[in-house]
Amino acid sequence: MNDLDLAVSLLRDTPTHENRTGEQLRSWAQTALEYGDELADGSDDATVQIVEREGGVRKGELLLAEHQRGTVIVYTDSLRVAEKLAKQRGWPVTRASLRQAAVAHEVAHHRLDVRELNRRLGHTALRLGRFQVRGHVAGADEIAAHRFAHRRSGLAVSPLLLTAALAGRN
Repeated sequence: MNDLDLAVSLLRDTPTHENRTGEQLRSWAQTALEYGDELADGSDDATVQIVEREGGVRKGELLLAEHQRGTVIVYTDSLRVAEKLAKQRGWPVTRASLRQAAVAHEVAHHRLDVRELNRRLGHTALRLGRFQVRGHVAGADEIAAHRFAHRRSGLAVSPLLLTAALAGRN
């Protein structure tokens, strides 16, 4: 599967999209991937403080990193789980590259403009006569951040593929 197929799958598995057509999901996925590419091509002037700690593995949840008040928290226990899965799959992924991708993913969330992404996606949530209210496409920001992380980290496999594998979908 390529990133577009993986992104469509991620959107399809999002509860608010169960009645969307494959064509609609594919269009949104492509737009989100392109937005992630544009973000990755932008300047790299931000510095971010990184803190490592345990606590990302919880019942039914695996959190590699999160952004809190200007700091990216990287969960080392989750990195070990992801690294172990990658090794089982034969993917040439190291804990250091996973860490770099996790940090890049959080930086992307900090940089992306959700309003701009929603404008590009063109989803209309509500029409009132000649007026329309732009809608949010759940999951599109994750797709953009995954693509940014892949481009910025040089991770040997797609973060979307790794996410699907961690979720047991691939």
